Amino acid sequence: MTSAAQTTARHSASFTEDYVTMTIGGQTFGIPVLNVRDVLGPQAITRVPLAPAEIAGSLNLRGRIVTAINMRRRLDLPADGFAERAMAVVVEHDDEPFSLLVDEVGEVLSLPSAQREPVPATLDPRWRDVSQGIYRLEDKLLLVLSVGNVLGAIGTEATH
Repeated sequence: MTSAAQTTARHSASFTEDYVTMTIGGQTFGIPVLNVRDVLGPQAITRVPLAPAEIAGSLNLRGRIVTAINMRRRLDLPADGFAERAMAVVVEHDDEPFSLLVDEVGEVLSLPSAQREPVPATLDPRWRDVSQGIYRLEDKLLLVLSVGNVLGAIGTEATH
């Protein structure tokens, strides 16, 4: 007979989370699959006058206007000509769609929740501020992206 604590431990050890992976400036990030609405190739983006530098502009997604966030600018990385060739990961935040422009979109990974670690204090502050945890994979570090932190830091939450 097993105790309730042993059963709970077994269930939490076997619980996995699915992440859409993406690369920004050579670093691998993941967004929980349930937060991702769409993945798009390079899109026509209309620049928004007077918008912060992190906002690449807006794009039309099936009749809906979506704000495009240049993740390279958001992370203070070189971004010349980036928006024109970037992949777009569409997420919903506070019932509004946002497109995160990234270098490339990878695979979907199922990772054990028990292996997720807190963000190390030694991580570059630009990446630490937008992350909500890390996974140590065989050959790289996967940072779990916090969509709320990405958007909040550029003031978009205050407008919704």
